[in-house]
Amino acid sequence: MHELFKRIMDYKYLSRSQINGFDNYKYSAIDTSPLSQYVMHPFWNWLVKFFPRWFAPNLMTFLGFLFSAMNLVLLSYYDWNFEASSGEENTTPIPSWVWLCTGVNIFLAYTLDGIDGKQARRIGLSGPLGELFDHGLDSYTAMLIPTCLYSIFGRSRVYSVRPMRMYYVCLTVYFNFFVSHWEKYNTGILYLPWGYDLSMWGSTAMYLITWWLGFERWKFELPLGSFGTLPMGNVMEAVLHVSAMANLPLVIINVYNSYKQRTGRMLSPWEAVRPMWPFVSYFIILLMWPYISPNNIMETDPRAVFMLSGTIFSNVSCRLIVSQMSVTRCEAWHWQTPMFAFSLLLSVWIPLLERPLLYLLLIATTLTHWHYGASVVNQMCEHFNRVCFTVNKRLPEEEFEKRKKMLLLEPEQNENQNQKPEEPLKKED
Repeated sequence: MHELFKRIMDYKYLSRSQINGFDNYKYSAIDTSPLSQYVMHPFWNWLVKFFPRWFAPNLMTFLGFLFSAMNLVLLSYYDWNFEASSGEENTTPIPSWVWLCTGVNIFLAYTLDGIDGKQARRIGLSGPLGELFDHGLDSYTAMLIPTCLYSIFGRSRVYSVRPMRMYYVCLTVYFNFFVSHWEKYNTGILYLPWGYDLSMWGSTAMYLITWWLGFERWKFELPLGSFGTLPMGNVMEAVLHVSAMANLPLVIINVYNSYKQRTGRMLSPWEAVRPMWPFVSYFIILLMWPYISPNNIMETDPRAVFMLSGTIFSNVSCRLIVSQMSVTRCEAWHWQTPMFAFSLLLSVWIPLLERPLLYLLLIATTLTHWHYGASVVNQMCEHFNRVCFTVNKRLPEEEFEKRKKMLLLEPEQNENQNQKPEEPLKKED
């Protein structure tokens, strides 16, 4: 048993070709957001100077994520079923201090996410490890932001939207994040969407307004003239959909131009869409589940569904990020897909098992995702002679170079889930 546990903990997800691919990686991103360019970057450039040079950039990244995760923990404790702000009878409102904490936390998370890369360049530690760590945690944050915002309005029957409609918002946000990195997989450039900066500023403002004026302040309808009125919960729903999907036309244009101008990776059509298949598979399963649920699972336990979907989409996104950064072929199939499909079918066949299966999936998916992230980061640290949360090196330079040469002489082992060695990417002629 001890040997099995050790093998699990030492499991290597990255193949040799993926690890070696990171050696040639160069960061390439374009940020055209006016808010980011003219407000946030000058502020971050000023702020980062106050941090000591021994403060590791990855520690900034992780602390920022923990601030966002703390919001989920707090709101899950006080509002698991999104009923505390609904105004319904027999519900207990979320304490006002929680809203103050969430507002401060989300701003700190946003700030640390903005200065981690600047700190890395400032102390000469900029590299693929930091970017992979940053984007990997960002993929998890894609679930945290809309899930936490829903607690402001709750599942009010008049002034908000039902959990299923908020679930659509979550799926839209996941898609926006995934498609941005799919764009980079094909073009080699990450075009940063404007919606992220707006969502972080908007979230901070909404939490602080809720702390100052109470959740009741959002219980009104916006007049639309001859079109009637629109509840504020519906306004939030529309804003989140638009901010997430506004990036899609630009993604299509950028990918098209990369082929037209021959500036991208010039993959064949099949290879270009290959990363989409795991995402689409889970999208279908997780969208179908609430519709055929025998126990109306979206009404009985929406938070568990939100968290499950966000975790698995984060894992799929992380695997795409690894492939696009290492310039290797992305997986077309995710190993947990049969587990999700089987759980869905068993839930329909034996309704009594639906909720236990949902929670078992959530626990299993969360643990395997955390294991994947920890293992990948550890492999990257070993390869680049880094300690993740400090600015120190693992080994003296001479010893590290000697060990690296020895590894290069070893035959490549197939370490990635017993898959066949990666095939070269097919390019268009």
